[in-house]
Amino acid sequence: MPPIPDLQALQARTQGNSQICVAILDGLVDTAHPCFQGANLQRVQTLVQGDATADGRMSVHGTQIASIIFGQPGSGVEGIAPKCRGLIIPVFSDNRRQLSQLDLARAINQAIEAGAHLINISGGQLTQMGEAEHLLEQAVRSCQDNNILIVAAAGNDGCECLHVPAALPAVLAVGATDEKDKPLDISNWGKTYKTQGILAPGSQILGAKPGGGTLRSTGTSFATPIVTGVAALLLSLQLQQGEDPDPATVRQALLDNALPCDGSDEHTPRCLAGKLNISGVMTSLFSGGIMPEELQNIEPKAIDPSGCGCEGVKPETDEDEEFLSPFSSTIALSLDSAVTTAAAPSAITPSLESMESAVATAATVPSPSLSTEPTMTQVSASVTPSQPPAPPPTSIPGSDLVYALGTLGYDFGTEARRDSFKQLMPPYTIENTQIPANPYDGRQMVDYLANNISEAKSLMWTLSLELTPIYALMPVGPFAREVYEVLQQLFDGHVQAEDNDDYIERVSIPGRLTGQTTRLFSGQEVPVVAIDSSRGLYGWKVNSLVDLAVQAAQTQQAQADETAVRSSLHNFLNRVYYDLRNLGQTSQERALNFAATNAFQAAETFSEAVAGGLELDNVSVSKSPFCRMDSDCWDVILTFFNPTNILHARKTFRFTIDVSDTIPVTLGEVRSWSNR
Repeated sequence: MPPIPDLQALQARTQGNSQICVAILDGLVDTAHPCFQGANLQRVQTLVQGDATADGRMSVHGTQIASIIFGQPGSGVEGIAPKCRGLIIPVFSDNRRQLSQLDLARAINQAIEAGAHLINISGGQLTQMGEAEHLLEQAVRSCQDNNILIVAAAGNDGCECLHVPAALPAVLAVGATDEKDKPLDISNWGKTYKTQGILAPGSQILGAKPGGGTLRSTGTSFATPIVTGVAALLLSLQLQQGEDPDPATVRQALLDNALPCDGSDEHTPRCLAGKLNISGVMTSLFSGGIMPEELQNIEPKAIDPSGCGCEGVKPETDEDEEFLSPFSSTIALSLDSAVTTAAAPSAITPSLESMESAVATAATVPSPSLSTEPTMTQVSASVTPSQPPAPPPTSIPGSDLVYALGTLGYDFGTEARRDSFKQLMPPYTIENTQIPANPYDGRQMVDYLANNISEAKSLMWTLSLELTPIYALMPVGPFAREVYEVLQQLFDGHVQAEDNDDYIERVSIPGRLTGQTTRLFSGQEVPVVAIDSSRGLYGWKVNSLVDLAVQAAQTQQAQADETAVRSSLHNFLNRVYYDLRNLGQTSQERALNFAATNAFQAAETFSEAVAGGLELDNVSVSKSPFCRMDSDCWDVILTFFNPTNILHARKTFRFTIDVSDTIPVTLGEVRSWSNR
């Protein structure tokens, strides 16, 4: 196994700090393995449920990845940063080796909410130009905004090709080297990786195996936790020296100090930015150009990347699992050979040899919502993902709250349930012609439920973004019937003609995540959101909303131009829903979505701006410096500019929203100022 120079010297200074939190987005993890005894690990509830199994490929992958970082000293697998705090966030299931980019974005947001400093993703999806779906890009951007570093596998396709999230901005991509310290044959390279990727040992890496024992595997999936572990130690050392942990600075230091590859020119483009250089990073970060004393006095040794000194024990080796990558082209794994870049992304099966290269786009079955669901892009893992065994889910205050925007739909779950509706629904009459009932027809279903509201409970109500279901809605408690009635009324608005005054374009849904999931007819699993009251269930009647907003603006400022107000309000609502669309789960997202819902307050803001001919330029959300005790307050900031004179001062408006309860509330008055 290739050495990691100077790792021992770094570990002599710190083995990690419990204040540094590392999230593992992978398969289930066998936290009962002896190497995790004494480790500070917490599992976060996700769509992947159950416990790790000894024969589950994703469990094998997740357990091995986690052990490379968190294996405890003196155990069979000694991890790189055993004293750091770990979040186990299962995203790869033993039953289904595919993960949508939407669900990956969801898991990244959970890591942000849980306080992660680093996020390890040993998997990816093959992509032509490094592009990703909007919600995944947005989640990665949120990490950048919050100074959280994502470390992701570059992929195991052995080609000049990219994977997401490794190729997204601010992510640190990791390729692998072999036993001779040369780029591994299967390790991907590319122009983007040249500026944001480094190489680390990735051949025959020792890790824990579910149920006990160890195994060795090869691939970029296993090089990734080595870099993540080193980054965790560097952040711990920053804390030790009285500094604030700064993942962005650590990332840049790792890239700036990467060592060039030795050997022939043919390896140069495959070297990415260079090889992991702990000594150089230590000198750069902690000694102002002078090598730390520990590094001067300790001679570099060949260190087992897992930190294990148990060379006398012959670990198991599984050739198939050597190249597992929980992030392939579809965030899915496969036991077959690597999928080439020419493979159609919609038909890729992830492979254990090249999970990071299998990107599959699986078309879903049309749902009974307003229209058929779009193609779902899947991502495959670079190594088989596994789920952590079952310590109870971590409870993070406020993390179960949801305030989401979208469109309502319904699902039957099974053919039998669908047929039962077809049997019970009466024939439908169109222009004096009676036709058989069609349970997929939204208009027919609305009319049927209006007379049989109890049947609404037999449907699986869904909330969708861009026709992709993101939540299943479950009315609960003594007011469940009332909630079902409101859902029926809101859906009635969805099926109206767009020029109808009662047409409802979108809805706002407040609720709480139950920790449960449900499987839709298409096979997609979505989280279940409980709704215990009709309070806060709003339908966006855009036509009426704009009319009222214009009145509000003109009340504030009589000379406000009606056309300008209408244009600005439409611009604001569309920006929130399309450009800034989100899952409504993080505090920032809930504040933003409520700001869009509470457009009347925004209309007051617009009145002054649009009267002066200004246009909306930017919408942002930031933590409010002012808040009530035990509240969670965020400032929504709207910036306007003069399109006819770019030198004209910009106008900024800020209003505060408290999102600590199921239904957010606004605090105080709107504040405004001008800036250049």
